[in-house]
Amino acid sequence: MVKFLINRPVAVFLSFIGILFFSFLALQRLPVSLLPNIEVPAIIVKVNYPNNPPSIIENSILNPIRTSLNTLNNLKSVESIANSETGMLKLQFEFGTRMDLAYIEINEKIDRLQESLPRDMDRPQVVRINTSDIPIARIQVIPKEGIDYTQTSELTDRVLKKRIEQIIGVSIVDVNGFQGQFISITPDLEKIRALGLSEQQIDQVLQGANRDLGRLSVKDGQYRYFVRIANRLDNIIEIENLPIINREGDVIKLSDIAEVSFQSDKRQGYHLSNQKEGLVVTVHKQAKAKMTELTPLLYEAVENFKKDYPQTDFELTQDQSLLLNAGINNLKTSLIYGGIFAFAVLFLFMGNVRMPIMMGITLPISLLISFLFFYAFGLSVNIISLSGLALGLGMLIDNSIIVIDNITRKRKDGLDIREACIQGVNEVMTPLISSVLTTLAVFVPLVFLNGLSGALFYDQALSVAIILGTSLMVAFVLLPLLYRKFFENLKSPIKEDSLIFKGILKLYKSTFKVVWRFKTLSLILLLALIPLAYFMIIGAHKEGLPAIEKTETLLSIQWNEPLDAEENKRRVLDLLEKTASATPSESDIGLKQFLLAEQSNSIESAEVYFKSESMDAKLDLEQKLTAFLENTYRTASFQVEDAPNAFDQIFSSEQKFFIAKWKKLSGSERLDEAMFANLEKDVAELVNEKPRAGNGFQFGESMEAVIDNKALSFYGISENAMKDALSKALDGYLVTEIRRFGEVTPIWIQRGTEDFRSKLNGISVEGRENQMYPLSNFVKFEYIKDIKSVTADKTGIYQSLEWENLDDASIDRLQEQLPARAAQYGLSVDFDGAYFQGRENLQQLIFILMISVLLLYFILAAQFESLVQPLIVILTLPLGVAGALLVLMIAGGTLNVMSAIGIIVMLGIMVNDAILKIDTINRLREEFSLSDPTNTKRQVLQNAIAKTGQIRLKPILMTSITTILALLPVVFSSGIGADLQRPLVYTVIGGLTIGTFTALFFVPLSYWVISKKKY
Repeated sequence: MVKFLINRPVAVFLSFIGILFFSFLALQRLPVSLLPNIEVPAIIVKVNYPNNPPSIIENSILNPIRTSLNTLNNLKSVESIANSETGMLKLQFEFGTRMDLAYIEINEKIDRLQESLPRDMDRPQVVRINTSDIPIARIQVIPKEGIDYTQTSELTDRVLKKRIEQIIGVSIVDVNGFQGQFISITPDLEKIRALGLSEQQIDQVLQGANRDLGRLSVKDGQYRYFVRIANRLDNIIEIENLPIINREGDVIKLSDIAEVSFQSDKRQGYHLSNQKEGLVVTVHKQAKAKMTELTPLLYEAVENFKKDYPQTDFELTQDQSLLLNAGINNLKTSLIYGGIFAFAVLFLFMGNVRMPIMMGITLPISLLISFLFFYAFGLSVNIISLSGLALGLGMLIDNSIIVIDNITRKRKDGLDIREACIQGVNEVMTPLISSVLTTLAVFVPLVFLNGLSGALFYDQALSVAIILGTSLMVAFVLLPLLYRKFFENLKSPIKEDSLIFKGILKLYKSTFKVVWRFKTLSLILLLALIPLAYFMIIGAHKEGLPAIEKTETLLSIQWNEPLDAEENKRRVLDLLEKTASATPSESDIGLKQFLLAEQSNSIESAEVYFKSESMDAKLDLEQKLTAFLENTYRTASFQVEDAPNAFDQIFSSEQKFFIAKWKKLSGSERLDEAMFANLEKDVAELVNEKPRAGNGFQFGESMEAVIDNKALSFYGISENAMKDALSKALDGYLVTEIRRFGEVTPIWIQRGTEDFRSKLNGISVEGRENQMYPLSNFVKFEYIKDIKSVTADKTGIYQSLEWENLDDASIDRLQEQLPARAAQYGLSVDFDGAYFQGRENLQQLIFILMISVLLLYFILAAQFESLVQPLIVILTLPLGVAGALLVLMIAGGTLNVMSAIGIIVMLGIMVNDAILKIDTINRLREEFSLSDPTNTKRQVLQNAIAKTGQIRLKPILMTSITTILALLPVVFSSGIGADLQRPLVYTVIGGLTIGTFTALFFVPLSYWVISKKKY
C-alpha cells in the first residue's frame, strides 16, 4: 500500500485536502453539549393534592398508580414517597428499554386510572429523564423595590419564558417562584344574615353569571352560523355589581355584602436571589444544539431583558458551560503543549528542524479528520468524547514519532529516501496496528458495563478508536509522503544523532551492561512492583471524581417542624443575614415548581446555594452555617456539601449506602415511634454505627380534628354538612373561574385571614328546623405525632433505617441476624442500597478486565505467533500501574475516574513500546541468523536484544518525554480543568517513568528468560 501511494503524491495530498474540507464542515455541524445525549432509563410521576396528608396521598393516589404500573415491561424498581400535599413515584427500567414507548404506556395507564383517583386533584405529571435535561444555566428575575411581584411573575411566564424558548437551541424553559393571583370574595356574615340571605345564594349567583348556556344554529340567507350563548364574567367590576335578590325582593349588589378584591396565591414555596425574593428560570438545551453557541445567546438575551424591562433585575448564574469549556481548553492545551514539546524533543534528539515541522502538520490534521468520523457515528463534542480525544493524543504522538524514527534509521542504513519511506513504514505497520488493537482491547470492553456507565464509556471508547485509527491513517499514508517531500531535494547527507542523544545512548549502554550482568536480581526487583501494585490498589482512597477545588456550597435543610412557607423563608433570611450576607446565594424554599425536578421536597425544607470567592472563604462559610443551625435550630437536620455540577448530577445516587426496609407481615398499619426505638436498639447490638431514620420513620407534629358525632346526631346535623362547613371555614372554596384569552383567574370564597379558631367561632352550621349552631361546639383540635412521609416500593409500604457507611463485617451481621429479629415483631426486612450496586459493578468490572486481558493475549499471540511472548507484554501492565499509583499516592491523589483514564493512556503507550521492542527482537533474530550463520542461536538472541535496545531507545524516550512534558504544565495550573486533569497527569507521569525502564530493561530480560531455555 505504501509503495503504491508514495508514487502518487498529488492524489494523496488532494484526497487529504478533500477529507479536511469535509472534516471542517462536519465540525461546524457537530452538536456541542456537556454530556452525551443518553436516555436515562427512569421516569418520574408527580402528584399534587393540596391540603391532604401523606396517608391520603399514598392510599388514594400513589398506591393505585403503583399497582397499575407494576406490570410494565422491563421495570426494574419502583420507589414512591408521599409527603403532605405532594407525592412522587420513580420508576427505574432495565437499561436499553425504549423510554418513549414506556412513557406512552405509563400515560395510558394513568388515563385509565383517572376515574378511580380523587376528582378534585390535578392529573399526575409524567416526566422523562435525560442527560440533556440538566439545566445549562439559570436566569434570576428579581423585581425592583415597589414593583408588584405578581406582575413580574406574569411577565416571566407570558413574555420572558417565550422569548427564551425562541432562542435557537433551547428545548425547555422551567420556572420556579411563580405567584399568580385570584379574585377573593369575603362575605360579611352579619350583613348576609341581617338581609335574609345565605352563602349558597352567593355561590348560585356567581356560577349562574359565568356559565356557557349552549349553542344554536342560525340561518341568515344562504349562510348558516353557530351561535354560542354565553353568560360570562370578564372582570372584577362585573363581579362587584352582580345583583342578589333577598326574600323581600330587594336587589343588593355583591359588593354591599362582601369584599371583592384581587389576592396573591397562597405561597407554598419561594425563590431568593441574594436575599431578594424573585423568580428563577432554568434553561435546557436541545440534544443537537451547540452549547458553546447557545450560552452566549443567553447572555445576550439577559442584557436585552435589562434594557427592555428596567423595572426588573436580571442575572445569569450557574453556567454549566464552564465545565465544558474546561474540557475543550484541556484538549487545546494538550495539543499545543504536545506539539511544542514534540517539536523540541524531536529537534534535540534528531538534530533536524524538518521532522518537528512534520509532526506539527500531522497532529492537527489527525485531530480534524477525527471530527468527520464523529459526525458519521453521531457523536457530539462533550466532556466524555473530549476525554477520549485527550486519551488518544498521547498515542497519536507516539505513532508519528515511531514512523519518523524508523524511516530515518532506514536512511542511515543507506537506503534512498523513497525506499526508506516504504520499508520504514511497512516494518512498523503490523506492530503499530497491533498496539492500537491492544489499547482498544483494554478499553472497549468497558462499554459492556451495565447502565449509564456503559453508555458513557461508549462515547469515550468510540472517540479513542476514532483518534487512534485516524492517527494510523495519517502516519501510514500522509507522513511518509511529507517525509519524502521534505528531504528528497536535500543534498547534504543525513545528520548523525545529536550530541544529547549520543550521551544518553552511552549512559544506556553502560547501565544495560550492569543490568545484564545481574539479570536475575534485576528481574526480581522489577517483578517486586507487581505485588506492590496490588497492595496500592487495595489501600488507595477511591472516589468517583477527583476532588475539585470548588467554591460553591449547597446547604439542604429540613426544619422538622410543621412550618408554612412564610416562616420557612423568614428562617432562611435570618440564616443568610447572620452568616452569609456578603456571599452570593440562591435559595429554593418549600415546594419547587420546576416541572423537571427529580427530587421530592416539602414545605418545611429549603436548599441554599452559595458561591464563595475562594476555598478558604467557602470553608469559613460552611463552619458558620453549621454553627448557626446547631445553636439556633436544634431540631433541624441539615447537610452542607459541595454544590453538584452537571457531571455530579448524572453520577451521584440519591440512594443511601445501606438500607434496611421493614414491612409488616400482615396489615397495613405503619410502625410507630415505640417500634422504631425497639428496632434501633436491636441494630445497636449488632453494629456500632448509628443508623439514620429513613423518610418513612420520620415523625412530626400534626393536628387532628375530632368531631363530636353524638352532638351532631342530637342537633340533627349531617356529617356531610359538618364536613362542608369545616372545609369552607378553614380553606375557602373555588366557586368558578374567569377564562379570557387563555388566562384563567379563579374566584374563591374565603373567610378572612384571622386565626382558624376565630373562624370556627364565627361560623354556624344548620341543624333541625333551620336552627344555626356555632361550628366550634362540634369539633375540637388535638396535637398528635404523625409520620411525615410514606415510603413504598414494588411490594408495598416500608419504613427504613439507613447507613451512610458500614464495613463488610457489619453488613454481613445485619443480613444474617436482622431477619430473625424482625420476625419476632411480626415484620420482614429487606436490604437495599448503593452497597449492592457498587458490589455488582465491581464484579462486572473484574469480569470485563479479565476479558480485556484475554483479548490482549489473543491479539499478541496472533501477531507474535507465540503463546509465551504475549505474557511479557501482559506482565508490563502491573508494573506500569505500580508506577502510576506510586506517584499518585506521593502527590496525595486518589483513585478515581480521571486517574483510571490516565492509567489506560499510560498502559496504551507502554504496551506500544513493549510490542515494538519484541517485534524488533524477533525480526533482528531472523536477520542475524541469515547474515552470519556461524553465530550460535544464543549469540544471535543476545545480539538481537542488545541491538534492539539501541534501536528502540530513541522512540521510547522521545514518546515518554514528549508525553510527560506535554502534561506537566497541568500540575502547576489552577482551575476546574486542571483539578480534573491532575490525577490523570500523575498516573501518566508515574506510569511512563516506570514504563520507560520496563521497556528498556524488563522486556529484554523477560525475553531472554523465556527464550534461552530453547537454546
